[in-house]
Amino acid sequence: MCWRVIPQNSGADYMEPQVRNQLENLKLDRSRPLIVTDTDEVIAYFIAGLERFLERNGYWLDLKSFAITGNIRKRGCGEISSQEQVKSLLAEFFMHDTEALDPVEGAAEALRTLNKRAQIIVLSNVPATAHAARQRWLRRHDMDYPLVANAGSKGLPLRFLAEQINAPVFFLDDLPPHLDAVAEQTSRVSLLHFIADKRLAALAGPSQSCHLYTSEWSDAQAFIERKLDSQGF
Repeated sequence: MCWRVIPQNSGADYMEPQVRNQLENLKLDRSRPLIVTDTDEVIAYFIAGLERFLERNGYWLDLKSFAITGNIRKRGCGEISSQEQVKSLLAEFFMHDTEALDPVEGAAEALRTLNKRAQIIVLSNVPATAHAARQRWLRRHDMDYPLVANAGSKGLPLRFLAEQINAPVFFLDDLPPHLDAVAEQTSRVSLLHFIADKRLAALAGPSQSCHLYTSEWSDAQAFIERKLDSQGF
């Protein structure tokens, strides 16, 4: 599901300079495993929050497919919102409701336990203008890990991060294109396709590239711990 409009030149082989700058400024331990997690529908319930925002503003989300564009309708007449209208609504949503999302059950607890064995980074396609709000949200919900505001594909950012680490690397995301892009860029990353909202999970199905498909943090934690155990970490 595309939460944001991706910049025109942000394909699988392009990384925005501001994204690279954030990655280069991270303080990483090469010898320690790395977990990279998305925010929306992995550690935060994005769709439920978006639905509340749309309701307040006279719209509703008709979840007929794993997408936002084409599924937002005007209350009363049922008119489908155009791509430009969706872009505007999402910009308003991130401006006003970034900190209003509910945390996914078990996420903070699982990450806290995993953090004893691995370093954690949040890689989220959140607008740069909402970076501070999302960091505050993470802090408030006991997930105060370094946040990288990404733009476009996550393939190159994960390859960059994997090249900095001499230990297992894990990536959790809800969007198949991001998981597939990482698989194309590097084979070193274990890919967890995580969709917290079970309505979306039923519409999407697992990414062809993923090593685990789940909506439960207990499953994700167990998978990561087994991998770490098997590789002596």
